[in-house]
Amino acid sequence: MKYLAPGVWRLKELPRPLINVYLAGDVLIDAGRRWDKRRIFAELEGREISMVALTHVHPDHQGCAKAVCEARGVPLACHAGDVDAMEGRRPVAATTNPGAKFFARMWEGPPHQVDRVLQEGDEVADFRLVHAPGHAPGEVIYFRESDRVAICGDVIRNCTYVTMRTKLAEPPDELTPDPVENRASIRKLAALNPSLILPGHGPAVTDIAAFERFASALPG
Repeated sequence: MKYLAPGVWRLKELPRPLINVYLAGDVLIDAGRRWDKRRIFAELEGREISMVALTHVHPDHQGCAKAVCEARGVPLACHAGDVDAMEGRRPVAATTNPGAKFFARMWEGPPHQVDRVLQEGDEVADFRLVHAPGHAPGEVIYFRESDRVAICGDVIRNCTYVTMRTKLAEPPDELTPDPVENRASIRKLAALNPSLILPGHGPAVTDIAAFERFASALPG
């Protein structure tokens, strides 16, 4: 695991961080793709976890949720807006775009009961929940007031998906039901004045001035 901030690690992925899974205290935040089971279980070996908490329910973030929860006997948490998707009552695919459907077939994990339904302001592992929809109805930011660390799911990404080059960007429109609402969520992230941003894709964002320029340049 890579240490990122007090009590926060990113699980290893080679050759570079592309689909991020974090450990905050004893809470696993996100669960990768279905085929990430081996690396997630290997990284968690010898560590106690108390919960799996999702930033949102898309195939590359919920893939191993059921497997981890059942193997460890721990509850699953996600925002109320994504409970239906996690429990199998609506599609997990981000949109009806053919690419989104392809990724769902490749990566999606099985449905699983959500034991803790999260809402704005709830606390998970000393992080406050900030609802940040647009990319997904139940997208959230986990924000820690004490040091302003933000785990932001796919509100932003910090890589290109083809070359994996580090680059701040919005999530792709074809995988985002409401890009305009997601831009509002990016501005909400900026308003938190984070000191470190941990996205769902790509390395940690440490150049906060660059992120602020990116956020301020977004169209309305």
